[in-house]
Amino acid sequence: MPKTETLPAALYTADQVRALERQAIERFGIPGAELMQRAGEAAFALARERWPEARCWCVLCGTGNNGGDGFVIARLAAEAGLEVRVIQLGERERIAGDARLHADHWAALERPWMEFDGALPRDCDLLIDALLGTGLDRELGGAWRAAVEAINAHSAPVLAVDIPTGLDADRGVVLGVAVRAAATISFIGLKRGLFTGEAPDCCGEVFFDALEVPAAIYASQILSARRIDWTREATRLRPRRRTAHKGDFGHVLVVGGDHGFGGAAHLAGEAAARVGAGLVSLATRKRHVAAVLAARPELMAHAVNGRKGLRSLLSRASVLVLGPGLGRRGWGDELYHVGIDWPGPQVIDADALNRLAEKPVAPRDDRVLTPHPGEAARLLGVEAAEVQADRFAAVEALQRRYGGTVVLKGAGTLVLGPGQRPLAVCSDGNPGMASGGMGDVLAGVIGGLIAQGWMPEEAAELGVCLHAAAADRAVAREGECGLLASDLMPHLRRLVNPA
Repeated sequence: MPKTETLPAALYTADQVRALERQAIERFGIPGAELMQRAGEAAFALARERWPEARCWCVLCGTGNNGGDGFVIARLAAEAGLEVRVIQLGERERIAGDARLHADHWAALERPWMEFDGALPRDCDLLIDALLGTGLDRELGGAWRAAVEAINAHSAPVLAVDIPTGLDADRGVVLGVAVRAAATISFIGLKRGLFTGEAPDCCGEVFFDALEVPAAIYASQILSARRIDWTREATRLRPRRRTAHKGDFGHVLVVGGDHGFGGAAHLAGEAAARVGAGLVSLATRKRHVAAVLAARPELMAHAVNGRKGLRSLLSRASVLVLGPGLGRRGWGDELYHVGIDWPGPQVIDADALNRLAEKPVAPRDDRVLTPHPGEAARLLGVEAAEVQADRFAAVEALQRRYGGTVVLKGAGTLVLGPGQRPLAVCSDGNPGMASGGMGDVLAGVIGGLIAQGWMPEEAAELGVCLHAAAADRAVAREGECGLLASDLMPHLRRLVNPA
Protein backbone atom coordinates (compact mmCIF):
# COMPACT_ATOMS: atom_id res chain seq x y z
CA MET A 1 0.00 0.00 0.00
CA PRO A 2 1.42 3.43 -0.94
CA LYS A 3 2.70 5.56 1.92
CA THR A 4 2.85 9.34 2.17
CA GLU A 5 6.21 9.70 0.48
CA THR A 6 4.83 8.02 -2.67
CA LEU A 7 1.39 9.63 -2.74
CA PRO A 8 0.26 11.28 -5.98
CA ALA A 9 0.85 14.99 -6.39
CA ALA A 10 -2.63 15.73 -7.79
CA LEU A 11 -5.18 17.11 -5.30
CA TYR A 12 -8.88 17.59 -5.94
CA THR A 13 -12.00 18.96 -4.31
CA ALA A 14 -14.64 16.50 -3.12
CA ASP A 15 -16.91 17.44 -6.05
CA GLN A 16 -14.09 16.73 -8.48
CA VAL A 17 -13.50 13.29 -7.01
CA ARG A 18 -17.20 12.51 -7.26
CA ALA A 19 -17.03 13.58 -10.92
CA LEU A 20 -14.05 11.25 -11.46
CA GLU A 21 -16.02 8.40 -9.92
CA ARG A 22 -18.97 9.11 -12.22
CA GLN A 23 -16.59 9.01 -15.20
CA ALA A 24 -15.38 5.58 -14.14
CA ILE A 25 -18.94 4.31 -13.79
CA GLU A 26 -20.65 5.96 -16.76
CA ARG A 27 -17.88 6.21 -19.35
CA PHE A 28 -15.91 3.07 -18.57
CA GLY A 29 -18.69 0.87 -17.25
CA ILE A 30 -17.21 0.00 -13.88
CA PRO A 31 -20.18 -0.76 -11.59
CA GLY A 32 -20.40 1.38 -8.48
CA ALA A 33 -20.69 -1.76 -6.38
CA GLU A 34 -17.38 -2.96 -7.83
CA LEU A 35 -15.65 0.32 -6.93
CA MET A 36 -17.06 -0.05 -3.42
CA GLN A 37 -15.73 -3.60 -3.26
CA ARG A 38 -12.28 -2.42 -4.36
CA ALA A 39 -12.30 0.37 -1.78
CA GLY A 40 -13.21 -2.05 0.98
CA GLU A 41 -10.52 -4.48 -0.12
CA ALA A 42 -7.88 -1.73 -0.12
CA ALA A 43 -8.88 -0.52 3.33
CA PHE A 44 -9.01 -4.07 4.69
CA ALA A 45 -5.54 -4.85 3.33
CA LEU A 46 -4.13 -1.69 4.88
CA ALA A 47 -5.71 -2.44 8.25
CA ARG A 48 -4.30 -5.97 8.26
CA GLU A 49 -0.84 -4.71 7.30
CA ARG A 50 -0.88 -1.84 9.77
CA TRP A 51 -2.44 -3.62 12.77
CA PRO A 52 -1.78 -7.36 12.29
CA GLU A 53 -2.38 -8.14 15.96
CA ALA A 54 -5.89 -6.62 16.03
CA ARG A 55 -8.40 -9.47 16.36
CA CYS A 56 -11.57 -7.63 17.31
CA TRP A 57 -12.73 -4.95 14.87
CA CYS A 58 -15.53 -2.43 15.25
CA VAL A 59 -16.74 -0.95 11.95
CA LEU A 60 -18.88 2.17 12.22
CA CYS A 61 -21.09 2.55 9.15
CA GLY A 62 -23.29 5.36 7.94
CA THR A 63 -26.10 5.06 5.43
CA GLY A 64 -24.25 6.30 2.32
CA ASN A 65 -21.44 5.06 0.11
CA ASN A 66 -18.87 5.47 2.87
CA GLY A 67 -20.92 3.08 4.95
CA GLY A 68 -21.00 0.72 1.96
CA ASP A 69 -17.20 0.64 2.03
CA GLY A 70 -17.47 -0.20 5.71
CA PHE A 71 -19.76 -3.18 5.09
CA VAL A 72 -17.22 -4.57 2.61
CA ILE A 73 -14.44 -4.17 5.18
CA ALA A 74 -16.54 -5.86 7.85
CA ARG A 75 -17.40 -8.81 5.59
CA LEU A 76 -13.77 -9.32 4.55
CA ALA A 77 -12.64 -9.20 8.17
CA ALA A 78 -15.27 -11.75 9.19
CA GLU A 79 -14.29 -14.04 6.32
CA ALA A 80 -10.68 -13.79 7.54
CA GLY A 81 -11.73 -15.18 10.91
CA LEU A 82 -11.69 -11.93 12.87
CA GLU A 83 -14.29 -10.92 15.41
CA VAL A 84 -16.23 -8.08 13.80
CA ARG A 85 -19.08 -5.85 14.94
CA VAL A 86 -20.84 -3.30 12.80
CA ILE A 87 -22.17 -0.24 14.61
CA GLN A 88 -24.87 1.50 12.57
CA LEU A 89 -25.43 5.26 12.50
CA GLY A 90 -28.60 6.39 10.74
CA GLU A 91 -31.63 4.25 9.95
CA ARG A 92 -30.90 0.98 8.18
CA GLU A 93 -33.90 1.54 5.92
CA ARG A 94 -32.17 4.57 4.40
CA ILE A 95 -29.27 2.52 3.06
CA ALA A 96 -29.74 2.34 -0.70
CA GLY A 97 -28.05 1.57 -4.00
CA ASP A 98 -24.63 -0.06 -3.98
CA ALA A 99 -24.32 0.40 -0.22
CA ARG A 100 -27.56 -1.58 0.23
CA LEU A 101 -26.10 -4.46 -1.76
CA HIS A 102 -23.04 -4.69 0.47
CA ALA A 103 -25.12 -4.18 3.62
CA ASP A 104 -27.23 -7.17 2.58
CA HIS A 105 -24.07 -9.24 2.09
CA TRP A 106 -23.12 -8.40 5.67
CA ALA A 107 -26.60 -9.23 6.94
CA ALA A 108 -26.40 -12.62 5.27
CA LEU A 109 -23.42 -13.51 7.47
CA GLU A 110 -25.62 -13.08 10.57
CA ARG A 111 -22.86 -11.27 12.43
CA PRO A 112 -23.37 -8.44 14.94
CA TRP A 113 -25.04 -5.37 13.37
CA MET A 114 -26.00 -3.02 16.18
CA GLU A 115 -27.46 0.45 16.43
CA PHE A 116 -25.18 3.03 18.05
CA ASP A 117 -26.39 3.44 21.64
CA GLY A 118 -23.98 6.13 22.76
CA ALA A 119 -21.02 3.89 23.58
CA LEU A 120 -18.57 1.62 21.79
CA PRO A 121 -17.42 -1.86 22.88
CA ARG A 122 -14.36 -1.54 25.09
CA ASP A 123 -12.73 -4.75 23.91
CA CYS A 124 -12.25 -3.71 20.27
CA ASP A 125 -8.64 -3.61 19.00
CA LEU A 126 -9.37 -1.51 15.91
CA LEU A 127 -12.03 1.01 14.92
CA ILE A 128 -12.98 1.63 11.29
CA ASP A 129 -14.55 5.04 10.57
CA ALA A 130 -16.91 4.57 7.61
CA LEU A 131 -19.55 7.04 8.73
CA LEU A 132 -19.89 9.98 6.38
CA GLY A 133 -17.08 10.38 3.85
CA THR A 134 -16.79 13.61 1.86
CA GLY A 135 -20.44 14.63 1.74
CA LEU A 136 -20.50 16.49 5.06
CA ASP A 137 -21.15 20.23 4.66
CA ARG A 138 -22.24 21.33 8.14
CA GLU A 139 -21.25 20.83 11.76
CA LEU A 140 -21.91 17.41 13.22
CA GLY A 141 -24.64 17.09 15.79
CA GLY A 142 -26.77 14.54 17.59
CA ALA A 143 -25.83 10.87 17.44
CA TRP A 144 -23.21 11.52 14.77
CA ARG A 145 -21.32 13.90 17.02
CA ALA A 146 -21.68 11.49 19.94
CA ALA A 147 -20.26 8.68 17.80
CA VAL A 148 -17.22 10.72 16.81
CA GLU A 149 -16.62 11.69 20.43
CA ALA A 150 -16.89 8.02 21.43
CA ILE A 151 -14.38 7.06 18.73
CA ASN A 152 -11.92 9.68 19.95
CA ALA A 153 -12.35 8.58 23.57
CA HIS A 154 -11.68 4.92 22.74
CA SER A 155 -8.22 3.43 23.27
CA ALA A 156 -8.12 1.53 19.96
CA PRO A 157 -6.46 2.99 16.84
CA VAL A 158 -8.71 4.28 14.09
CA LEU A 159 -8.58 3.80 10.32
CA ALA A 160 -10.61 6.47 8.51
CA VAL A 161 -12.14 5.43 5.20
CA ASP A 162 -11.70 8.12 2.51
CA ILE A 163 -11.64 10.98 5.06
CA PRO A 164 -12.06 11.25 8.85
CA THR A 165 -15.68 11.95 9.71
CA GLY A 166 -16.14 15.61 10.56
CA LEU A 167 -13.21 16.91 8.50
CA ASP A 168 -14.07 19.18 5.58
CA ALA A 169 -12.58 17.55 2.48
CA ASP A 170 -12.01 20.85 0.66
CA ARG A 171 -10.75 23.15 3.41
CA GLY A 172 -9.14 20.90 6.02
CA VAL A 173 -11.25 22.35 8.84
CA VAL A 174 -13.11 20.46 11.56
CA LEU A 175 -16.88 20.78 11.36
CA GLY A 176 -17.59 20.88 15.08
CA VAL A 177 -15.79 17.64 15.92
CA ALA A 178 -13.83 15.17 13.82
CA VAL A 179 -12.39 11.69 14.13
CA ARG A 180 -8.71 11.63 15.04
CA ALA A 181 -7.45 8.69 13.04
CA ALA A 182 -4.11 6.92 13.13
CA ALA A 183 -4.35 6.44 9.36
CA THR A 184 -6.62 7.49 6.50
CA ILE A 185 -7.00 5.79 3.15
CA SER A 186 -8.37 7.90 0.31
CA PHE A 187 -9.68 6.66 -3.03
CA ILE A 188 -9.64 7.62 -6.75
CA GLY A 189 -8.36 11.17 -6.09
CA LEU A 190 -6.65 12.71 -3.08
CA LYS A 191 -8.76 15.40 -1.44
CA ARG A 192 -6.93 18.67 -0.95
CA GLY A 193 -8.29 19.10 2.58
CA LEU A 194 -6.31 16.07 3.81
CA PHE A 195 -3.06 18.00 4.04
CA THR A 196 -3.58 21.45 5.55
CA GLY A 197 -5.27 23.29 8.42
CA GLU A 198 -6.55 20.90 11.08
CA ALA A 199 -6.26 17.84 8.83
CA PRO A 200 -2.87 16.59 10.12
CA ASP A 201 -4.42 16.21 13.59
CA CYS A 202 -7.24 14.11 12.14
CA CYS A 203 -5.80 12.02 9.32
CA GLY A 204 -2.68 10.42 10.77
CA GLU A 205 -0.68 8.82 7.97
CA VAL A 206 -2.39 9.19 4.61
CA PHE A 207 -2.62 6.34 2.11
CA PHE A 208 -4.13 6.21 -1.36
CA ASP A 209 -5.62 3.69 -3.74
CA ALA A 210 -6.85 4.64 -7.23
CA LEU A 211 -9.13 1.55 -7.28
CA GLU A 212 -7.76 0.62 -10.72
CA VAL A 213 -9.82 3.27 -12.48
CA PRO A 214 -8.63 4.12 -16.01
CA ALA A 215 -6.02 6.87 -16.11
CA ALA A 216 -8.05 8.59 -18.83
CA ILE A 217 -10.68 9.77 -16.34
CA TYR A 218 -8.23 12.24 -14.79
CA ALA A 219 -8.06 14.29 -18.00
CA SER A 220 -11.61 15.48 -17.24
CA GLN A 221 -10.53 17.53 -14.21
CA ILE A 222 -8.11 20.42 -13.75
CA LEU A 223 -6.10 20.00 -10.55
CA SER A 224 -7.44 21.96 -7.62
CA ALA A 225 -3.98 21.89 -6.02
CA ARG A 226 -0.67 20.02 -6.00
CA ARG A 227 0.91 18.15 -3.11
CA ILE A 228 4.62 18.93 -2.88
CA ASP A 229 7.25 17.24 -0.73
CA TRP A 230 11.01 17.00 -0.51
CA THR A 231 11.15 13.61 -2.22
CA ARG A 232 9.92 15.23 -5.42
CA GLU A 233 11.49 18.66 -5.02
CA ALA A 234 14.95 17.24 -4.36
CA THR A 235 15.06 15.80 -7.88
CA ARG A 236 15.30 19.37 -9.21
CA LEU A 237 18.72 19.94 -7.63
CA ARG A 238 21.90 19.53 -9.64
CA PRO A 239 25.58 19.32 -8.60
CA ARG A 240 27.65 22.46 -9.04
CA ARG A 241 30.05 22.92 -11.91
CA ARG A 242 33.65 22.16 -10.98
CA THR A 243 34.64 25.68 -12.07
CA ALA A 244 31.98 27.50 -10.03
CA HIS A 245 32.85 30.50 -7.86
CA LYS A 246 30.93 32.44 -5.22
CA GLY A 247 29.82 35.08 -7.68
CA ASP A 248 27.76 32.43 -9.48
CA PHE A 249 25.48 31.95 -6.48
CA GLY A 250 24.28 35.43 -5.70
CA HIS A 251 24.42 37.85 -2.80
CA VAL A 252 21.64 37.82 -0.20
CA LEU A 253 21.05 40.91 1.91
CA VAL A 254 19.04 40.34 5.10
CA VAL A 255 17.59 43.52 6.60
CA GLY A 256 16.44 43.23 10.20
CA GLY A 257 17.52 42.72 13.76
CA ASP A 258 16.33 45.69 15.77
CA HIS A 259 17.22 45.86 19.47
CA GLY A 260 16.32 42.55 21.06
CA PHE A 261 15.79 40.77 17.73
CA GLY A 262 19.31 40.25 16.43
CA GLY A 263 18.90 36.49 16.36
CA ALA A 264 16.19 36.68 13.71
CA ALA A 265 18.42 38.34 11.13
CA HIS A 266 21.28 36.00 12.06
CA LEU A 267 19.13 32.91 11.52
CA ALA A 268 17.88 34.13 8.16
CA GLY A 269 21.42 34.96 7.03
CA GLU A 270 22.89 31.65 8.11
CA ALA A 271 20.05 29.73 6.46
CA ALA A 272 20.69 31.53 3.18
CA ALA A 273 24.35 30.59 3.41
CA ARG A 274 23.63 26.96 4.34
CA VAL A 275 21.48 26.42 1.26
CA GLY A 276 24.25 27.71 -0.98
CA ALA A 277 24.11 31.48 -1.45
CA GLY A 278 27.52 32.73 -2.56
CA LEU A 279 27.55 35.76 -0.26
CA VAL A 280 25.31 36.85 2.60
CA SER A 281 25.22 40.29 4.21
CA LEU A 282 23.23 41.51 7.19
CA ALA A 283 22.01 45.07 7.66
CA THR A 284 21.37 45.25 11.37
CA ARG A 285 21.89 47.22 14.57
CA LYS A 286 25.45 48.00 15.60
CA ARG A 287 25.16 46.12 18.87
CA HIS A 288 24.48 42.83 17.02
CA VAL A 289 27.47 42.93 14.67
CA ALA A 290 30.07 41.52 17.04
CA ALA A 291 27.83 38.67 18.17
CA VAL A 292 27.02 37.68 14.58
CA LEU A 293 30.67 37.73 13.53
CA ALA A 294 31.71 35.72 16.55
CA ALA A 295 29.10 33.04 15.90
CA ARG A 296 29.22 32.98 12.10
CA PRO A 297 32.15 34.95 10.66
CA GLU A 298 31.19 34.00 7.11
CA LEU A 299 28.26 36.43 7.31
CA MET A 300 29.09 40.05 6.50
CA ALA A 301 27.33 41.95 9.28
CA HIS A 302 26.95 45.71 8.83
CA ALA A 303 25.79 48.30 11.32
CA VAL A 304 23.18 50.37 9.48
CA ASN A 305 21.62 53.45 11.05
CA GLY A 306 19.50 54.76 8.21
CA ARG A 307 18.57 54.94 4.56
CA LYS A 308 21.95 55.88 3.14
CA GLY A 309 23.80 52.92 4.59
CA LEU A 310 21.13 50.50 3.39
CA ARG A 311 21.12 51.88 -0.16
CA SER A 312 24.84 51.26 -0.36
CA LEU A 313 24.39 47.61 0.62
CA LEU A 314 21.45 47.13 -1.73
CA SER A 315 23.58 48.21 -4.67
CA ARG A 316 25.61 45.01 -4.25
CA ALA A 317 22.74 42.60 -3.47
CA SER A 318 21.00 40.21 -5.84
CA VAL A 319 18.08 39.41 -3.50
CA LEU A 320 16.65 41.11 -0.41
CA VAL A 321 15.22 39.37 2.65
CA LEU A 322 13.30 42.11 4.42
CA GLY A 323 11.76 41.81 7.86
CA PRO A 324 13.34 39.24 10.22
CA GLY A 325 13.50 41.02 13.58
CA LEU A 326 12.90 44.38 11.90
CA GLY A 327 10.80 45.63 14.81
CA ARG A 328 8.04 48.23 14.79
CA ARG A 329 10.04 51.36 15.65
CA GLY A 330 11.54 54.20 13.63
CA TRP A 331 14.75 52.37 12.68
CA GLY A 332 12.77 49.57 11.11
CA ASP A 333 10.44 52.03 9.37
CA GLU A 334 13.34 53.75 7.62
CA LEU A 335 14.89 50.52 6.42
CA TYR A 336 11.55 49.08 5.34
CA HIS A 337 10.69 52.04 3.11
CA VAL A 338 14.05 51.84 1.36
CA GLY A 339 13.90 48.07 0.98
CA ILE A 340 10.33 47.75 -0.26
CA ASP A 341 11.08 50.13 -3.15
CA TRP A 342 14.24 48.29 -4.22
CA PRO A 343 13.71 46.88 -7.74
CA GLY A 344 15.29 43.45 -7.22
CA PRO A 345 13.65 40.23 -6.01
CA GLN A 346 12.45 40.32 -2.41
CA VAL A 347 11.39 37.97 0.37
CA ILE A 348 9.02 39.85 2.70
CA ASP A 349 8.69 38.42 6.19
CA ALA A 350 7.69 39.23 9.78
CA ASP A 351 7.42 42.95 10.60
CA ALA A 352 7.86 43.90 6.95
CA LEU A 353 4.56 42.10 6.34
CA ASN A 354 2.90 44.06 9.12
CA ARG A 355 4.04 47.30 7.56
CA LEU A 356 2.84 46.14 4.17
CA ALA A 357 -0.58 45.46 5.70
CA GLU A 358 -0.71 49.03 7.03
CA LYS A 359 0.23 50.58 3.69
CA PRO A 360 0.05 48.26 0.68
CA VAL A 361 2.34 48.92 -2.27
CA ALA A 362 1.95 48.07 -5.95
CA PRO A 363 1.95 44.29 -6.60
CA ARG A 364 5.09 42.74 -8.08
CA ASP A 365 5.72 39.26 -9.43
CA ASP A 366 9.26 39.06 -8.02
CA ARG A 367 8.22 39.26 -4.36
CA VAL A 368 7.69 36.32 -2.03
CA LEU A 369 5.46 36.99 0.99
CA THR A 370 5.77 34.52 3.88
CA PRO A 371 2.95 35.23 6.36
CA HIS A 372 1.79 33.02 9.20
CA PRO A 373 -2.01 33.06 9.74
CA GLY A 374 -1.91 36.11 12.02
CA GLU A 375 0.11 38.14 9.53
CA ALA A 376 -2.10 36.89 6.70
CA ALA A 377 -5.14 38.12 8.61
CA ARG A 378 -3.63 41.59 8.97
CA LEU A 379 -2.77 41.66 5.28
CA LEU A 380 -6.38 40.84 4.42
CA GLY A 381 -8.03 42.91 7.15
CA VAL A 382 -9.74 39.92 8.76
CA GLU A 383 -9.34 37.75 11.87
CA ALA A 384 -6.86 34.88 11.95
CA ALA A 385 -9.75 32.44 12.50
CA GLU A 386 -11.16 33.46 9.13
CA VAL A 387 -7.86 32.70 7.45
CA GLN A 388 -7.71 29.27 9.06
CA ALA A 389 -11.36 28.56 8.20
CA ASP A 390 -10.37 28.46 4.53
CA ARG A 391 -6.64 28.59 3.96
CA PHE A 392 -7.05 28.00 0.24
CA ALA A 393 -9.31 31.02 -0.17
CA ALA A 394 -6.99 33.11 2.01
CA VAL A 395 -3.83 32.39 0.00
CA GLU A 396 -5.71 33.11 -3.24
CA ALA A 397 -6.94 36.43 -1.84
CA LEU A 398 -3.44 37.37 -0.71
CA GLN A 399 -1.95 36.63 -4.10
CA ARG A 400 -4.62 38.66 -5.88
CA ARG A 401 -4.12 41.64 -3.59
CA TYR A 402 -0.33 41.71 -3.25
CA GLY A 403 0.92 39.84 -6.30
CA GLY A 404 4.07 37.76 -6.36
CA THR A 405 4.26 34.42 -4.58
CA VAL A 406 2.50 33.89 -1.26
CA VAL A 407 3.63 31.29 1.27
CA LEU A 408 0.88 30.80 3.87
CA LYS A 409 2.72 29.07 6.69
CA GLY A 410 1.29 26.55 9.12
CA ALA A 411 0.46 22.86 9.10
CA GLY A 412 0.26 22.10 5.40
CA THR A 413 1.96 25.28 4.17
CA LEU A 414 0.39 26.64 0.97
CA VAL A 415 2.32 28.25 -1.89
CA LEU A 416 0.66 30.21 -4.69
CA GLY A 417 2.53 32.20 -7.32
CA PRO A 418 1.64 34.47 -10.21
CA GLY A 419 2.09 31.85 -12.92
CA GLN A 420 -0.12 29.05 -14.19
CA ARG A 421 1.09 26.46 -11.67
CA PRO A 422 -1.74 25.12 -9.45
CA LEU A 423 -1.60 26.03 -5.79
CA ALA A 424 0.92 23.86 -3.90
CA VAL A 425 0.41 22.15 -0.52
CA CYS A 426 3.47 20.95 1.38
CA SER A 427 2.90 17.62 3.13
CA ASP A 428 6.27 17.58 4.96
CA GLY A 429 6.96 19.10 8.38
CA ASN A 430 6.08 18.44 12.01
CA PRO A 431 4.77 20.17 15.17
CA GLY A 432 8.30 20.72 16.47
CA MET A 433 8.49 23.61 14.01
CA ALA A 434 6.15 25.60 16.25
CA SER A 435 9.02 27.49 17.85
CA GLY A 436 10.64 30.90 17.54
CA GLY A 437 12.91 31.56 14.58
CA MET A 438 11.53 28.94 12.20
CA GLY A 439 10.02 31.60 9.96
CA ASP A 440 13.31 33.50 9.86
CA VAL A 441 15.09 30.36 8.69
CA LEU A 442 12.48 29.81 5.97
CA ALA A 443 12.83 33.39 4.72
CA GLY A 444 16.60 32.91 4.50
CA VAL A 445 16.24 29.57 2.71
CA ILE A 446 13.98 31.07 0.06
CA GLY A 447 16.25 34.09 -0.34
CA GLY A 448 19.30 31.84 -0.70
CA LEU A 449 17.61 29.82 -3.43
CA ILE A 450 16.55 32.92 -5.37
CA ALA A 451 20.14 34.17 -5.18
CA GLN A 452 21.27 30.98 -6.93
CA GLY A 453 18.97 31.55 -9.87
CA TRP A 454 15.67 29.98 -8.95
CA MET A 455 12.59 31.97 -9.93
CA PRO A 456 10.74 33.26 -6.84
CA GLU A 457 7.79 30.86 -7.18
CA GLU A 458 10.08 27.88 -7.69
CA ALA A 459 12.32 28.97 -4.83
CA ALA A 460 9.30 29.25 -2.54
CA GLU A 461 8.09 25.73 -3.31
CA LEU A 462 11.57 24.22 -3.10
CA GLY A 463 12.38 26.22 0.03
CA VAL A 464 9.21 25.29 1.90
CA CYS A 465 9.84 21.59 1.30
CA LEU A 466 13.55 21.85 2.09
CA HIS A 467 12.80 23.69 5.33
CA ALA A 468 10.16 21.15 6.36
CA ALA A 469 12.33 18.17 5.45
CA ALA A 470 15.23 19.58 7.48
CA ALA A 471 12.91 19.85 10.47
CA ASP A 472 11.74 16.26 9.93
CA ARG A 473 15.36 15.07 9.89
CA ALA A 474 16.14 17.11 13.00
CA VAL A 475 13.38 15.47 15.06
CA ALA A 476 13.97 11.95 13.79
CA ARG A 477 16.20 10.97 16.72
CA GLU A 478 15.48 13.40 19.52
CA GLY A 479 11.79 14.17 19.09
CA GLU A 480 9.70 17.21 18.26
CA CYS A 481 9.50 18.99 21.60
CA GLY A 482 12.45 21.34 22.07
CA LEU A 483 13.37 21.66 18.40
CA LEU A 484 15.23 24.93 17.78
CA ALA A 485 15.41 26.82 14.51
CA SER A 486 19.20 26.59 14.53
CA ASP A 487 18.92 22.77 14.71
CA LEU A 488 17.88 22.83 11.05
CA MET A 489 21.18 24.25 9.77
CA PRO A 490 23.22 21.03 9.35
CA HIS A 491 20.24 19.27 7.79
CA LEU A 492 19.67 22.07 5.32
CA ARG A 493 23.21 21.66 4.09
CA ARG A 494 22.97 17.89 3.78
CA LEU A 495 19.63 17.98 1.96
CA VAL A 496 20.57 20.66 -0.54
CA ASN A 497 23.48 18.60 -1.80
CA PRO A 498 22.18 15.92 -4.19
CA ALA A 499 23.63 12.47 -3.73
